[in-house]
Amino acid sequence: MKKAKPEKTATSLRPGFVSALQVAQRAGVSRSAVSRTFTSGASVSPETREKVVRAAEELGYQVNDLARGLLANGSRLVGLVVTKPEVGFRALLMASLARALIRRGNVPIIIDTGQTEPELAAARTALFGHRAEATIILSGSPPSSFVDLARCNGQPLIVIGRSEPECDHIRTDNAGAAREAAARFVASGFRKLGLAGSASGTPSIVEREGAFCDEAVRLGAEVIFERGGDSDYAGGREVAHRLLKRPDRPEAIFCVNDLIAFGLMDVARHELGLSLPQDLSVIGFDDVPEAAWDSYSLTTFRQDPDLLATKAMELLDRRQGDPQLPPMVTKLAAPLVTRQSAALAGNASAKTE
Repeated sequence: MKKAKPEKTATSLRPGFVSALQVAQRAGVSRSAVSRTFTSGASVSPETREKVVRAAEELGYQVNDLARGLLANGSRLVGLVVTKPEVGFRALLMASLARALIRRGNVPIIIDTGQTEPELAAARTALFGHRAEATIILSGSPPSSFVDLARCNGQPLIVIGRSEPECDHIRTDNAGAAREAAARFVASGFRKLGLAGSASGTPSIVEREGAFCDEAVRLGAEVIFERGGDSDYAGGREVAHRLLKRPDRPEAIFCVNDLIAFGLMDVARHELGLSLPQDLSVIGFDDVPEAAWDSYSLTTFRQDPDLLATKAMELLDRRQGDPQLPPMVTKLAAPLVTRQSAALAGNASAKTE
């Protein structure tokens, strides 16, 4: 006896996403009725709406928002342009921005610029070939060509942690925090200070380096300044060997981010046998989750990725509401989170003579 052939359905006739036409066929209505059902404010009878919604649920249909946006010469896509998005605080900020954009009804596209010219060219094509409605460029090394292209395409543009003319900006008070680090060290009795910097040369890193050195010198302290190859754990280990193997090694070190601080602290304790904060005090920057781990307990300046993302959405709303507004700047403080890596005056672990 032959087995009965399975009944063919709209979804079994062709592979891929369920189309509006398939929904129309299942509901017994026109294609335009399906479109009106899923278009806010469009006219459709309650009976037709019920049929279409039931058919859509049975078939697993989802409205193609991307196609709608392209037909309207726009989209809900927002490009997040970044170099090395997987590293340190940048990864936290990318995640926060992506969540905030999704809540806003946007579709985030992460554009990793890479570091070679072919990678940069591919990133530019990926971003501007998809008609993103806005672009957010993060600190790091995305070149200014991305800024110029965004301007040429008339997109709202927000830059975070860098400086570009005629753009909306969100900036952390890097200089204020770095000056506070120098002042805290000096107030705690330290006169021989170290700065663990980075050769990456990003705007935020450069700002922290310069402000710390200027304030320390102004307060009468000596600064020993070394840079690692990059703003990561390996860079911290590299700079630790230069700073801590000197006969006149620093008493206290400001690291321009937490990853550098982690590498430096591990070298100090596990290779050189130093105790923190008894032999060496360390302050970092960013307050990534690992900073609170018992193995580091790092005193550091906090950047809140969720707050940065919220401010970015506020700027985007204002810019889209009034494209003629002058460039807007939001500046956020970076409060000091005190833990056990630094013996600071006024803290339980403060240095005693």
